[in-house]
Amino acid sequence: MRVFRSAVAATLLAGLIVPTARADVPAQGQYYLQSVTTGLNAAVTGDSVDQHRPKGNEDHQQWTLRSDGRLEEGGRCLGRSGDQAAMRACDSADTTWEITADGDRVRLKAPGTDRYLKPATPLAIGTGADQWYLTPVTPPRLPALPDGQRTLDQVTFLTTHNAYANGVDGGFAPPFVNLFPNQARGITQQLTDGVRGFMLDIHQTGDGAILCHNSCTLVSKPVALWVDIQRIVDFLNTNRSEFVTVFLEDYVSADVLRAELARVNGLQNVLYRPDQTGVRQNGWPTMDDLRSRNQRLLIFTDHSPDGRDSSGVQYQRDWTVENYWSMGSGVGASDWSCYSRWSDIPLSRTESAFRPLFVMNHFRDVPMTGTVTDDNTKLTNRAQRFCEPAARKKPTFLAVDHYHLGNPRAAVDTLNTYRY
Repeated sequence: MRVFRSAVAATLLAGLIVPTARADVPAQGQYYLQSVTTGLNAAVTGDSVDQHRPKGNEDHQQWTLRSDGRLEEGGRCLGRSGDQAAMRACDSADTTWEITADGDRVRLKAPGTDRYLKPATPLAIGTGADQWYLTPVTPPRLPALPDGQRTLDQVTFLTTHNAYANGVDGGFAPPFVNLFPNQARGITQQLTDGVRGFMLDIHQTGDGAILCHNSCTLVSKPVALWVDIQRIVDFLNTNRSEFVTVFLEDYVSADVLRAELARVNGLQNVLYRPDQTGVRQNGWPTMDDLRSRNQRLLIFTDHSPDGRDSSGVQYQRDWTVENYWSMGSGVGASDWSCYSRWSDIPLSRTESAFRPLFVMNHFRDVPMTGTVTDDNTKLTNRAQRFCEPAARKKPTFLAVDHYHLGNPRAAVDTLNTYRY
């Protein structure tokens, strides 16, 4: 553990406390000050400092770490006022901090006290050494490793939101709702076009697990889950270097899911089970490792495990982080902030050697094709400026509506050229 002291010594001059610059503070530059606990960023609102959803610098979230260890934004510095954080003139003694680093995490302490910066709204000063990240606004990016040497969390995959809601393979929603498909091509064509992540909603009917949006009532010719999983397994058997992930929005019992998956020929031959391969202790395997073991299909469920793991299906919250799913309605202004869908799991969650896979949702409430086209052209921009800093990792899955519009494949290709 290292201690960076931004003002261990000070000189009294002309009635002002002038901090002594130190060479052992973290590197100067622009950072987001991000709570390890909440995943939210410190942001300036008037004289106060609050927690905001990560949103670039659209609401004063980017801080300049100066050579004297002070954190500056808009000409003022992060300081203290009683039990709260506050913006102060940068020559104030209340803007000095002792910054203690523990790996990639830091603590900010008021010098000579046991009082620390704490996540709250507004930010508080109190006991208990809460941890923060100083996340670079412009992070270093290294060239990507060769394909086979990349670990699973170093690859980005094109992913289709409501992949089954395409109007090609069969019915997917009750009348009127089915007028707004999320995709325009069937699962087989999606695979051919390079889609490698599939979000599927399953509902329980007398016929088993059926792919439907919200309800299977009045849906004409719905598709069973096993049919689409069989399409994927058949594709993997023909394309031996490919890897596919399925995300189930799961409204069926464990028994129904188990029976449905048992109908898929060859599923167990290609199923990848991180719960049985030491991922939490050793990190994700390389793509060559997965190919050599023929473990090339990963299935997640958002339902609590309760027996689903016996089918090889993984509880998603154990293995991924995911940003909130909607950027707004189908038209009008959008919300590009990037924050966790699950309030108890920040996007920046990391556990020793294990880094969760990052599902980046990039779609709206209603898939209006004109809006989708424009949104999809901005996918790289949002991923790099908003979501990578928020998660402190590169997205593993870029999930979009109408993947054939706005060229989201270009964003996938760009993210696969580097390591975060």
